[in-house]
Amino acid sequence: MLDLTEPLVSLGISLAELAIQSTATTVATKVKAIKDEKNAEKIRNTYDELINELLSERQEAIRIAQAYKDELEKVRISEDDINHLHNTVTTLLKMLASYNSNIKSDDLEKFLPLLSVDTLRTMQLLGFNYKAAIGQPLTELCSNKISSLGKNIKNINNRK
Repeated sequence: MLDLTEPLVSLGISLAELAIQSTATTVATKVKAIKDEKNAEKIRNTYDELINELLSERQEAIRIAQAYKDELEKVRISEDDINHLHNTVTTLLKMLASYNSNIKSDDLEKFLPLLSVDTLRTMQLLGFNYKAAIGQPLTELCSNKISSLGKNIKNINNRK
């Protein structure tokens, strides 16, 4: 299962460190320190360093924000995806029910509200991770099936 705790803690630490080092007070102190300087070259170099430092910190803040966004996208399903999921699974279940006489229409109708857009959205808001809970096991299931098919083909070829 996908555990986001470690990446989020690491990002939070990086963000806190960035916030501490790039406060307005720090910049003001550096500017004040060179105010009495008479050497124009030294003043220009100090300002260049300060600007480069601020640009570097800005890039780091953008990197951290992007990393937070990437972590969020690992668990978040968009509104369009939720609607698509609802429609597709509902259609799939109805199709399966039409092919299988053991599945009663009443049972299906009782189950479908669990797949409503509101239910799916609420579960996501409560922290349910569809991608880890459903996507990861499906991926493993498909991977195992494909691997077993490959082994079967290899065994058949070895017997020849």
